[in-house]
Amino acid sequence: MISLDEIDRRILILLQEDATRSTAEIAAAVGLSTTPCWRRIQKLEEAGVILRRVALLDRAALNVGVTVFVAVRTNQHNAAWFERFAKAVADIPEIVEFYRMSGEIDYMLRIVVPDIAAYDEVYKTLIARIDLADVSSSFAMEELKYTTAVPVRYAG
Repeated sequence: MISLDEIDRRILILLQEDATRSTAEIAAAVGLSTTPCWRRIQKLEEAGVILRRVALLDRAALNVGVTVFVAVRTNQHNAAWFERFAKAVADIPEIVEFYRMSGEIDYMLRIVVPDIAAYDEVYKTLIARIDLADVSSSFAMEELKYTTAVPVRYAG
């Protein structure tokens, strides 16, 4: 685990807000010159703290404004089944998040689609590829908070 100081945390906050900022802009904002700032960013990338830099897209502009949370239960808890399930999920681009859960639900999926009919197609594709014991879908009515930024205050 890498040790982060306050400057590293401020760099991470700035990059999470806008990864297209130049190193010079970030350096000025955190009170460093460009080269030491660049070295810190490289260190954060090499350590795996910064995984990648991406563009965030407007889902509504791309006609995938409907979010569906899908709770999955299975009665098969073996490696072969899980590998098939993970492959099926990976091959469906509408499934944008995939979690193994504790408690009553085995897996949780977040799916983005244009409408209910499109979700139904994703659902049919998924169940054609893998046996599931129970699938429960909930449609998000309103997005109240969405961020890709993670809190950096806990990093030490």
